[in-house]
Amino acid sequence: MAIIEHSYGLISVYKHNASLTKAQGDLVKAGEVIATAGNTGELSTGPHLHFELWNDGYPINPTNFIDFK
Repeated sequence: MAIIEHSYGLISVYKHNASLTKAQGDLVKAGEVIATAGNTGELSTGPHLHFELWNDGYPINPTNFIDFK
């Protein structure tokens, strides 16, 4: 799992990774690869990315911040 702390209390979470390319404490810049999608975890049904966005400890809808189209 990769967790990135952003400005303004935002945290993004990336789960089910096959591998991570960053270590804890590394600085991550926009556009950098942080992981490869995988099929890890007990409930995983195939390779995919599980993405979460949190603000001040509460889950929020990422489509309010990111255009996934």
